Amino acid sequence: MNVKPYGLLCPISRASQLLEPRWTIPILTEIWAGATRFNTLRRRLGSISPGVLSRRLSEMEHNGLVERVEDKATGAVDYIRTPKSEALEPVIKALGVWAQQNIEAEVALAGTLASPMMWKCQSVLQVDALPDKRSVIRFHFRDEPTDYDTFWFLAQRGTPPELCVHDPDLDVDLYVETTLVAMGGIIMGRTTLAKETELGSFFLSGDPRLARTFQNWLPPAPYAKVPDILPLRLE
Repeated sequence: MNVKPYGLLCPISRASQLLEPRWTIPILTEIWAGATRFNTLRRRLGSISPGVLSRRLSEMEHNGLVERVEDKATGAVDYIRTPKSEALEPVIKALGVWAQQNIEAEVALAGTLASPMMWKCQSVLQVDALPDKRSVIRFHFRDEPTDYDTFWFLAQRGTPPELCVHDPDLDVDLYVETTLVAMGGIIMGRTTLAKETELGSFFLSGDPRLARTFQNWLPPAPYAKVPDILPLRLE
């Protein structure tokens, strides 16, 4: 992507020029989080088109931010971090901390898509904190998301959890009824499960053990631990 330079003798403007093309920073953060395959990145990023993702990865490879590694035996391709992008990680994390402390929760959570949020949840779901049997957990977002509104996790100790967007036709152990803002706020530490339950924007029904241990098997994001976060729904 040809970006017109700022023309400034300034290292920050040069760094911004390299990182400004839309999706560059989100792609890097997902690669840091372990998403190294094209389709995994596309699912985690949600609304990015395959063409744009392909172009951005190519540009990032050209700029030394990612390395494309192909398994000649299988044809599988992984995009991995380079020393240049690893050096950026503390800078981007600091940006995330700044956002938690300085961007109002209503603004930060607005426009969240259900699919990438749920794929993100799948990547952090702690199967070892679940009961010693298969658990079927249904999430329903009642605020009419623009993509899907219902998801099912099929999870069991010792195996990676599955995320379904179509009814697996299995008995459900736990029902989660919520909104995108409430769920996103709980994950990001902008609000609490107890508060959203009290407000009626988060409701659990079914297996009492799964309900009680919800935040053990689906823990908040690391950014939820940032001090002085701007909360959702100020009193």
